[in-house]
Amino acid sequence: MDSIVEKLAEIEKTAEAIVEHAEAQKYEVEREIQAKRDAFDRELEMNTREEVEKIRAEAKEQMDQALEEQRLKNRSAIEDLKKEYEERHTWYARQILKNITEV
Repeated sequence: MDSIVEKLAEIEKTAEAIVEHAEAQKYEVEREIQAKRDAFDRELEMNTREEVEKIRAEAKEQMDQALEEQRLKNRSAIEDLKKEYEERHTWYARQILKNITEV
């Protein structure tokens, strides 16, 4: 009977050792999974940040280009108006005077 009790105690010790080993492995696996998850999160955040910066840079470049095109159009329109004024300012003055005196 003592040998059966001894065998059961030995089996229990072995089972406890297996459970402890499994717990240690579980902890190690969880730690590795968390480390991989953290690395993935960092990489994803870095890639996202780079992509956002790239989109911002492209948008800024497009905006700068659109603004430059508008400046050129405005400059051209202003130059055309100045030229017309220089050529016709006397006529405009006479028309204004004529309109004022006719009323």
